Amino acid sequence: MQTVFSIAIDALAYGMVLFVISIGLSVTMGLMRVVNLAHGAFAMIGGYIASYAVRDLGLAYGFAVLLAVFATIIIAIPVERLLYRRIYGAPELTQVLMTIGITFCVIGIANYVFGPTLKTIPLPEHLRGPIDLGFRSIAAHKLFAIGCGAAVALGLWYLIERTSFGVKLRASVDNASMAAALGVRTQVVYAASFAIAVGLAAFGGVVGAELLPIEPYYALRYMVTFLVVVSVGGAGSIPGALLACLLLGGIDTTGRYLMPEYGEFFFYLAVIVIVSFFPRGLLGKAN
Repeated sequence: MQTVFSIAIDALAYGMVLFVISIGLSVTMGLMRVVNLAHGAFAMIGGYIASYAVRDLGLAYGFAVLLAVFATIIIAIPVERLLYRRIYGAPELTQVLMTIGITFCVIGIANYVFGPTLKTIPLPEHLRGPIDLGFRSIAAHKLFAIGCGAAVALGLWYLIERTSFGVKLRASVDNASMAAALGVRTQVVYAASFAIAVGLAAFGGVVGAELLPIEPYYALRYMVTFLVVVSVGGAGSIPGALLACLLLGGIDTTGRYLMPEYGEFFFYLAVIVIVSFFPRGLLGKAN
């Protein structure tokens, strides 16, 4: 029973970390129609900045998280304006080539600035130890990751489904020219959506650093994982992305616990099976 509980907690924490990082990619792919394979690069940037802020500048963990998110957004704004804005509505192959190129550029710059070594983000004392639930103890940082994932899911759903910004975003995606004619500043909406997606990537990169360590080739190592989560859940679907992360996180964690010699075999086997039965993703909608 203890093993089952350990697997469940680890799977939930891993799934929530995947969700926080991947949901921004789901927004850019599903709502903005941009295949952004550089998404993991922004998560890596956030992780590097937070590591530098805590280890070298001596900032508190909370301030480091905020600095990482806002600094990554500031870095991403000119990138969106100068590069991404040119590929909105472009063929998918063009988007893939552009964003892969951005990924390699970010990796090269990050390695030059921060060095080609694994970076850790020291946790504060209250997140370092276990939390006693009475019947067993759980690592505090895992509960923190789970809480962050739940908060992001609820907040992003509310933003897109219940606010005027969400209405403008969906209108801009469905018919940009008509939305512009009605007074919606579509370029501002796209820029804000991109900033939110990048900020979530950076936040997830920091929060999930204990489970997905920040290292020189982070952006490439997890690129396929983030893309798979969005594809399985259904691009643009927040509940779908959450369901996909929890399902795939549970399968991957269980496989690694019980049969570690198989590596990621069960993860990708599950992906093949799910995509075979749900080509548009678990909760994806027809275009």
